[in-house]
Amino acid sequence: MFTAAGSLVAAIWAALHLRTLLLAVVTFLFLADYFKSRRPKNYPPGPRRLPFIGNLLQLDMEKPHLAVQQLVKKYGNVISLDFGIMSSVIVSGLPLIKEAFTHLEENFMSRPQFPMQKDVFNKNGLIFSSGQTWKEQRRFALMTLRNFGLGKKSIEQRIQEEAQHLVGVIKEEEGQPFDPHFKINKAVSNIICSITFGERFEYHDSQFQELLRLMDKATSLTSSKMVRHPDKTTTSFNEESLICSTLDLFFAGTETTSTTLRWALLYMTLYPEVQEKVQAEIDRVIGQEKQPSLTDRDSMPYTNAVVHEVQRMANIVPLNVPREVTVDTTLAGFYLPKGTMLHTNLTALHMDPKEWATPDIFNPEHFLENGEFKKREFFLPFSMGKRACLGEQLARSELFIFFTALVQKFTFKPPANEKLSLKSRFGITVSPVSHRLCAVPRL
Repeated sequence: MFTAAGSLVAAIWAALHLRTLLLAVVTFLFLADYFKSRRPKNYPPGPRRLPFIGNLLQLDMEKPHLAVQQLVKKYGNVISLDFGIMSSVIVSGLPLIKEAFTHLEENFMSRPQFPMQKDVFNKNGLIFSSGQTWKEQRRFALMTLRNFGLGKKSIEQRIQEEAQHLVGVIKEEEGQPFDPHFKINKAVSNIICSITFGERFEYHDSQFQELLRLMDKATSLTSSKMVRHPDKTTTSFNEESLICSTLDLFFAGTETTSTTLRWALLYMTLYPEVQEKVQAEIDRVIGQEKQPSLTDRDSMPYTNAVVHEVQRMANIVPLNVPREVTVDTTLAGFYLPKGTMLHTNLTALHMDPKEWATPDIFNPEHFLENGEFKKREFFLPFSMGKRACLGEQLARSELFIFFTALVQKFTFKPPANEKLSLKSRFGITVSPVSHRLCAVPRL
């Protein structure tokens, strides 16, 4: 009996001891989180955060960039948000973005290191590298791209050739409903493949399909190493860096342009009157047989305006690629401590009601004035400053030639009994939800 009582007392004590230990651990974690995330004086305002998860519950994670706009209205053009345990500041308004990326840009030149990027790229590559590695790799990439034909007729000819391949595979659908996603993806991927690998792939090529499959998989990797880490060296020119930079070129050179083209065809389907005007301009300037070329762009202000309006409305990288504050900095009177993640609010620029006549409506007239194409200062899909997209020139060429070639040969319509929408999916980019179109050959 005494043995049983002793066992019961021991069990109760053990349970209480375990509960006390757990309570102590939880208390310690909350206190550590509190002291770690205490706001310094003059830190940007923002909503109250929760321990460990920050402000994640206050954002619609399907469209977080839209939820941010409501916080900007409440707190101003420099606000603080915590994404989990990562402290972040979001800057809105063109004057402040210019200030950050011109006069203060040296303080914001680095990229934050997320667990996936750190594990996969080990601070290598072009997009998420920083410091000397980034300077060396960007300089080398730009020089190599120019040597391989960027900005020259040879690259334009590759895009024209690939556009004809894309027209051919879409023509095989014979006007029946199809999902344009992977056809466009393969065509755009082939441009960067022809540059980095020296050849294009047939769309049915199993090696090419596996390459695209691995690219999709790479976006969800969290822990496994993709490349072997060589010994430390004083230069970033090594096999690992080459692999990472090639992956960056392949991914960035595919995902953003192909997503924008998918949006473009969807907008043409939903705005047939705009599509008709584009086709009328194509027929007048190019005709039905001649391949579109970059020299045609200046003579086609409406088509050029449509491409720009697609980029504005699609807004595929709404908070820009993040930067990291490298030294304690003051911006607009607010203190940004070293290590803070910095986002620029491109959504606010592209949807500013003071700048755009109909900010929420697809309207190519935003980029036209007296029938001529008009550049807009509030249009920054490729960012600005020294870390602006290095593939801007290539992307702009691809968008114009691919889009014009497709609308030249087809009229895009919704499938019978299927209602299309502009619903989007938030991921690496903001992309349209899965949908089907009909590409009816033009006579």
